[in-house]
Amino acid sequence: MRILIKNGKIVNEGKIFKGSVLIEDEKILGVYTREQTPQEALKADIIYDAFGKIVFPGFIDTHVHFREPGLTHKADIFSESRAAAAGGITTYFEMPNTKPPTTTEKLVEEKLESAKKNSLVNYSFFIGATNDNIDEIINADFSKICGIKVFMGSSTGNMLVDNQESLKKLFQNSPSIIVAHCESEKIIQEGLEKFHKLYPENAPAKIHEFVRSAKACYQSTELAVRLAKEYGTRLHVAHISTKKELSLFSDNELKDKKITAEVCIPHLWFSSDDYQGRGIRIKCNPSIKSRGDRNALRKALVNNFIDTVATDHAPHTFQEKNKEYFLAPSGMPSIEFSSAVMYNLAQRKVFPLTLIAEKMCHNPAKIFKIKDRGFLREGYYADIAIIDPEKDFVIKDNEVLSKCKWSPFDGYNFKGKVCATMVNGKFVYKDFALIETQAAKQVDFF
Repeated sequence: MRILIKNGKIVNEGKIFKGSVLIEDEKILGVYTREQTPQEALKADIIYDAFGKIVFPGFIDTHVHFREPGLTHKADIFSESRAAAAGGITTYFEMPNTKPPTTTEKLVEEKLESAKKNSLVNYSFFIGATNDNIDEIINADFSKICGIKVFMGSSTGNMLVDNQESLKKLFQNSPSIIVAHCESEKIIQEGLEKFHKLYPENAPAKIHEFVRSAKACYQSTELAVRLAKEYGTRLHVAHISTKKELSLFSDNELKDKKITAEVCIPHLWFSSDDYQGRGIRIKCNPSIKSRGDRNALRKALVNNFIDTVATDHAPHTFQEKNKEYFLAPSGMPSIEFSSAVMYNLAQRKVFPLTLIAEKMCHNPAKIFKIKDRGFLREGYYADIAIIDPEKDFVIKDNEVLSKCKWSPFDGYNFKGKVCATMVNGKFVYKDFALIETQAAKQVDFF
């Protein structure tokens, strides 16, 4: 089976050009400019005319929480992988703070089996560190595990690693990349105690910026970076949220970095000004910070201090979420609309269109050593996201594909929406509608 995607505006490896992608079965046969497209390609079994549309490599989201097992009233692999497909996400890496936490190879295997049956897009899973499982992690088979997640500040799931000897042992002996959630637990607890006294009831969501403060982020991130430098560890710091943390990273070329950084969609889009209108919907860990912090994160993407963009997609039911500050859980769904947010920021000239492919496709593949994905290249898997730049749409809670049925972006009007998503050479989303196709694969690493 040959498929030709023709007449598209292709964004790939720092270039934008009009052209076509020829696919045979699961793989890309060729990527051509419009003038170079061979006549033979025009005889493909299926021709998708992408005239007026933008063709990206499939987006790779290396930071999601799909809540399976144990928390499937909020979300599951079936529901959230379909939301991912609608957002042009063709591969996701899922976090270990489920119930039970994914802290053994056996539990990773169970998730892989579920994804094999239920996922619409490609998948891999992190193994989670605890104070007590470092030996098991060191000896795990990382040919099937995307990395090690360590919570250096408490968040959903109670997987805090706060034993300094355990942290040192992990950083010294890690056989894989460590992805770290960095917030100082001591500072967080001090903040909670302080604001509990100030607001014994009806605390406003805006205090979250100060409960989980910039200081808490910097102190923990500095520790993680220091340990990584001491032991030569591959470290990827998750969801950077402050300007000050950026001083801990370099703008070197990615190939020269062992320490890299991620920013997430909520921290790129929202600022603390938005607590006024969005309230508890944008409570997440680490917290949404000031407008100055947000703008610094945007600039750091362009200047290469930050290497990847992910979502930290973390659904809760609206019944759970819609409570006063101290009772509402942190986290929000965002996987379905991450590409729309990024495209709209590009349209506002915050960064060039090519940066979307770099930070959401190419760099995740490089950092996590994903085999044959993340680029539109001959011989690579045909994972493709196509955006209709003229499509206007308003996000509405009741139309959200995530099981939780709400979004922090409810009411926003965006222009530019994913109209088609291809996974391993098969359309799983086309003409703004899901297609139930068994195309997804477990991701391979090199």
